[in-house]
Amino acid sequence: MTDTQPDGNSSPKKIVALGGGHGLYATLSAVRRLASDVTAVVTVADDGGSSGRLRAELGVLPPGDLRMALAALAADEPRTTRWADVLQHRFRGTGALAGHSVGNLILAGLTEVLGDTVLALDEVSHLLGIEGRVLPMAPVPLDIEADVAGLEDDPRVSRVIRGQVAVATTPGKVRRVRLMPPDPPATPEAVAAIASADLVVLGPGSWFSSVIPHVLVPGLLTALAESSAQKVLVLNLAPELGETTGFSAERHLHVLSQHAPDFRVDHVLVDSLSVPAGGERDHVARAAARLGAEVVYDDVAESGTHAHHFGKLADALGSIVSSRDGTAPTASRREGITSWP
Repeated sequence: MTDTQPDGNSSPKKIVALGGGHGLYATLSAVRRLASDVTAVVTVADDGGSSGRLRAELGVLPPGDLRMALAALAADEPRTTRWADVLQHRFRGTGALAGHSVGNLILAGLTEVLGDTVLALDEVSHLLGIEGRVLPMAPVPLDIEADVAGLEDDPRVSRVIRGQVAVATTPGKVRRVRLMPPDPPATPEAVAAIASADLVVLGPGSWFSSVIPHVLVPGLLTALAESSAQKVLVLNLAPELGETTGFSAERHLHVLSQHAPDFRVDHVLVDSLSVPAGGERDHVARAAARLGAEVVYDDVAESGTHAHHFGKLADALGSIVSSRDGTAPTASRREGITSWP
């Protein structure tokens, strides 16, 4: 499955990546180059598009982000690549199937037949030659509820809005998010994967709807606190229109720590160009210190875009792991680690 083979003791044997959507796809496409045993832990609050329709009609977990994670981890072989393309195919036209992804329908159907989402995901993982697993962060569908300012005439007044799509596209300023139902259970297999991991990666992705929700699930937060794995938080390359408009790198870290004051990571990975050298990096270091983290700056962007380059991200993560193990760094572009005393 991996594009490059792990290199002895300096590479993690088991990796867990937490997130959702395109951000998680980027992380998975990167970390599969470092290890073959990769587990994706995926958000389950999507209420839009094909996922939202299937969730409302069938009561299943929204399958879209789970499908994308499966496609990211599919083995690099002609048969499995073809199946990954089929899973990602979206029906055209104007009928009842228009807009649905084939993979969403397969996952929904398998869940009904097997009676369990995790079993359905394992079945598709086998079809795609995946050595790791794709798991939902919770065994029940969740909703995101947010306090949003700027939607009323008085900018100090907040309005409560509900739904991942509504939160992600709000023209207001998101102040805080909650999961509904509150304190949801964690998927046991996800907790077990975190417990046995060598490396855990959170982010990038939609901050309020794909990243922060993971630390709002008590079982996952406890598993992260108790895990001996090295933990890396990958920051977004730029604010997202809507939920994080105008956010600096420092602000991303502050809101994460506000939602989960006890959450700790070892490193925060930041793209070099997104935070130029200077005083702003001091602010980022202070914010990272609240998470117990050191900051690593590296070139991880696809040139000319706000998307992560899979190979650069893999090299940066590999360099972080190597530096902890005392082996030679794997990324020649690495600018170094900064910390705030």
